[in-house]
Amino acid sequence: MEIKQIYTNCLAHAAYYVESDGEVAIFDPLREVQSYLDMASAANAQIKYVFETHFHADFVSGHLDLKLKTGATIIYGPTAAPYFDALTATDGQVFKLGNARIKVIHTPGHTMESTCFLLIDENGKEQGLITGDTLFIGDVGRPDLAQHVQADLTQEKLAGMLYDSLRDKIMPLSDDLIIYPNHGAGSACGKKMSHQTTDTLGNQKEHNYALRADMSKEEFIKEVLMGLAPPPAYFPQNVMLNMQGYAHLHKIMEKALTELEIREFVIAAVMNKAVILDTRNASDYATAAIPGSLNIGLDGAFASWVGTVIPRVDQAIILVCNKGTEEEAVTRLARVGFDNCLGFLKGGIQSWIESGKPLRTTTRLEPVSFLELLQEQDIQLIDVRKKSEFESQYIQGAIHMPLNKLQDDVVTLDKNGKYLLYCVGGYRSMIAASILKNNNIKNVQDLVGGINALQNTIAPLTAYQEPNTLL
Repeated sequence: MEIKQIYTNCLAHAAYYVESDGEVAIFDPLREVQSYLDMASAANAQIKYVFETHFHADFVSGHLDLKLKTGATIIYGPTAAPYFDALTATDGQVFKLGNARIKVIHTPGHTMESTCFLLIDENGKEQGLITGDTLFIGDVGRPDLAQHVQADLTQEKLAGMLYDSLRDKIMPLSDDLIIYPNHGAGSACGKKMSHQTTDTLGNQKEHNYALRADMSKEEFIKEVLMGLAPPPAYFPQNVMLNMQGYAHLHKIMEKALTELEIREFVIAAVMNKAVILDTRNASDYATAAIPGSLNIGLDGAFASWVGTVIPRVDQAIILVCNKGTEEEAVTRLARVGFDNCLGFLKGGIQSWIESGKPLRTTTRLEPVSFLELLQEQDIQLIDVRKKSEFESQYIQGAIHMPLNKLQDDVVTLDKNGKYLLYCVGGYRSMIAASILKNNNIKNVQDLVGGINALQNTIAPLTAYQEPNTLL
C-alpha cells in the first residue's frame, strides 16, 4: 500500500492518494483534480474511489470532477445525504482496494456524517487512519460548524459526540497507527493545530490536549469550545456546494479567464456590482490601485481571506492581477466556491495607469517612520490581528479591530480620522487599509513588515512597559 499526502499550504489542506495493486483511492480532493489524475497515470493505475470524510466547509471538494473524469465511486460515511449519485457507507463497512482494504469508522462530532477511514495494508496490518476534521495533529475539529447548516444541532451536543467518537472509536486503536488529518496549522477548522501534518496516534495521546486519558466529557466540551473564533461566512455556503453539487471547474475557468478591456472592465464593475479584487502584493497595491478595489494578495492566505472578507460566494468579482497569475487567482477562488468571476483587466494595472484613469495610493511606513508618527496625538493605531495574537502582545494605545470583523466594524470609525494599521507582516494590514479606503476613510497608513519588523527595529532599544505591551 502506497500512501501519499498532497498538501496545499494556502488552505492548510491535505488530500491523500492511496494505491494498491493498480487501484487508487483519493481522499478529500481539492477541486482541481489534474494532479491526482497525473499521479494515477504515472503509476498505470485506475482511480476507483473518492472518499469524503465529511461535507467540507472551508473548501469545495473535487469529488464531482473526479467522478466525471474517472467514473470513480464517491463514498461518504453514515448519515450523509448528498444530492448526487454517491455511496453512503455503513459503520464498519470494508472496501477492497487492490490487495489492501479501507474500513469505515463513523466518528460524528465535527459534523454528523464525519467519518475516518482505516487503511489496512496487503498483509492485514493497520497502517494509517485518515481522520478528516475529526482529529488533527495537536487539536480536534471544531464542533460548531454544523449548527450553521442544521438548526437543531448545538455546538455542545456535537462536542459531546466528538468526545465519544474519539474515545470509543479512535483512542482504542494501535499507538503506532499514523494519523493523516485533513488540515494543519493555519486552517480555521481548528484552533491549536500543529505545523506537523502527520503523527502517530500514541504521540497524540500524549500531547494532544483533547485526548487526555483523564478528561471528562464536561471538561472536553468546555475546552474544545473555548476561544473559538466565529467561522468565516463562506463556510456554510461551501458545505451546501459540497452537498448539493456545483459547476465543473473547466466551465468556471472558461468564464473567469476572460480578458477585459478597460471599458469592459468598468461596465462589468458597474452593471454587475462586482468587487474589484486586486491580487497583487501589498507594496505594489499601495503604489497604484484602482479606486474602490479590494486588495487580497496571492502571496498570502488568499482564498481563506477572500472567503472571510467577501460575505457571499456568488458575489460577482473582476480581477486585477500581475500578468501570468490570472489562472492561479481563479483556481484559488474556485477552491472556496467563488465561481462568479467575470474576467480580469487586460494589461493589469499598467493599462489602467496608461489610460490616465484615477489611481489610489496608500502610504506604507517603515518602522522608524512608524515610531515617529506614533508621537502625534491625533493618530489612532489599529491592530487587525486575531484576538489571540492581540492578547499575546500589542502596541500600547492600539485598539483591536480584527480583520475578520472589520467589514462590520468599520462603520464605527470617524471618516475624518487618521489611522495607522498593523498586523504581523503587513499582509492583513493592507487588506484592512483597502477596506477603510473603500468606506471613504482617506487618511490611512500601514506598517511595512508589521509588528515583526517593528520588533526587530526596537529590540535593542526598549523593553516591555507592561505585560503583553510593546512600546
